[in-house]
Amino acid sequence: MGRMRPLIVVFLVFALSSIPAHVKSAGLQEQISDSLRLLLPVPSSPGHLSLGPFPMAQWEDLGEFYRERDFLPAWITDRGLSDQALRVAEILEASEREGLRPEDYRLEEILSFIRLAEDSRRFGLLYDPRLMAELDLLLTEAFLRYASHLTTGRIDPLRVYDGEWKSRPRKPDIFRILSFSLEREEVDSALRGMLPPYEGYLRLRGALAKYRRIAAGGGWPLIPDGPLVRAGQTDERVPLLRERLLLVGDLEPSPESPGRILDRDMTAALRRFQERHGLNADGVLGPDTLAELNVPAESRIRQIELNLERWRWLPKDLGRRHILVNIADFSLEVIEDGQPVMQMPVVVGTAYRRTPVFSGTMTYLEFAPTWGVPPTIFKEDKFPLIKSDPSYLERHHFEIVAWGSTNRLIRAEEIDWSSVAPETFPGMLRQKPGPWNALGRVKFMFPNEFNVYLHDTPERHQFRRDRRSYSSGCIRVERPLDLAQYLLVEEGWSCERLISLMNGSTPMEIGLKRPIPVHILYWTAWVDRAGRMQFRKDLYLRDVDLDYALKGKETPKELKADAGKGRGAG
Repeated sequence: MGRMRPLIVVFLVFALSSIPAHVKSAGLQEQISDSLRLLLPVPSSPGHLSLGPFPMAQWEDLGEFYRERDFLPAWITDRGLSDQALRVAEILEASEREGLRPEDYRLEEILSFIRLAEDSRRFGLLYDPRLMAELDLLLTEAFLRYASHLTTGRIDPLRVYDGEWKSRPRKPDIFRILSFSLEREEVDSALRGMLPPYEGYLRLRGALAKYRRIAAGGGWPLIPDGPLVRAGQTDERVPLLRERLLLVGDLEPSPESPGRILDRDMTAALRRFQERHGLNADGVLGPDTLAELNVPAESRIRQIELNLERWRWLPKDLGRRHILVNIADFSLEVIEDGQPVMQMPVVVGTAYRRTPVFSGTMTYLEFAPTWGVPPTIFKEDKFPLIKSDPSYLERHHFEIVAWGSTNRLIRAEEIDWSSVAPETFPGMLRQKPGPWNALGRVKFMFPNEFNVYLHDTPERHQFRRDRRSYSSGCIRVERPLDLAQYLLVEEGWSCERLISLMNGSTPMEIGLKRPIPVHILYWTAWVDRAGRMQFRKDLYLRDVDLDYALKGKETPKELKADAGKGRGAG
């Protein structure tokens, strides 16, 4: 740019020599206002505004914003660029720290215009009103786009996860905030106030900076394949493993090197790494652990960026007291005042029947529930078993309830099993209350369009597994009695009474006097409250889908999972 400065000066002198005298005599803001009137579309013809070869994004209210200001420029005074304009440019340059992209805000164009304006001031030349008007528009659009990205994300999750992701993002009046912050010269603090207001977001943003530093330093070494390495064993790859664990902080530096022996300290560090990646923390260097160790630093950076985007989809307030389920981590937490007061493993939906992401409000519990088998589960799972052996019904405590009734039952002997089909089945399949019931002894209800809820399960062995994706979309909780007691203890329900209700044979609903928000989320990267970076596998390929969407591409068919079908209880 430095070599172009003399040419710029010549261009400006030539351009300014043709400016009429009455324009030269007008103030800079007045001249820019005249240019803005010409540049902005009239209200009757909204559309894309084009500056040079690049169209600006469509902002239907952009013209209205300037009309309300009587076309007064937002970022330029009669003396030239305001401090607020320069501050916004600095913020946009630093947008990468939020996992965003400066190019989305046309930063290079803005900086080029700013340099031209600075040259005009430096050489004592008149500012070109048209160029300054374009700069003002670019800065306004950049503020609006950046503010929108901070508060609702770069992309609408419904575009990426149609039918299985429902968000309630923050929706501030960005134009009003812009006007107010310009008036008070507090644009930078206004943008800071639009950051997701969660400690988890700030912790993850800090981790992004750390992993970028690691990547800039060359990343970590690739550890070759080889046999299992257990504590006390010798292997040529141990020095590489040591370097890897040191880089991410799982191993503390020590003046003594263990050489090629997997000693006690490195075994403990390897366990920490395994815990942070959702692996079996056995301290053994095996194929699953090796695969996670060899994920490139650049891939981890992208994983962090994708999860920062998901933070921007959340509502402004999760609730002082709320339940949070992380699908990818197979975990549930009850949070009070920012601190977990209860944690437990959960089972989530399979890749075929994925658990959706949404927020709801738990309003009641149902003890000794029946299970009405959802239509798709009945058709695909249950009907073939029953038709081949109608005694399956009695053995598994099912009954057939006639359509349009809650009490009239149809006996298996009344059905012609040789000709019946799922479409002609005479009623709904319902499982009786009891320890055999697919919903267990209690379910936790937060009514939603997905028909998804938390519930007990008779399949207790599933909680001992690392990968717990076995349900039909609902969330099975390991300790339902503990959760029920937490929710109802303030309402006078003793543990003994709750156990009695859970062991009952008749369904009973108990309303919550204090309903509690429930957030079903999908985090594959986060920083826990102890400051440890956590990574999980992309269970449903939702990271893949989001990555392609943010790049403006369609997820390849070979990567798409056949999912979301037949979702329901279980």
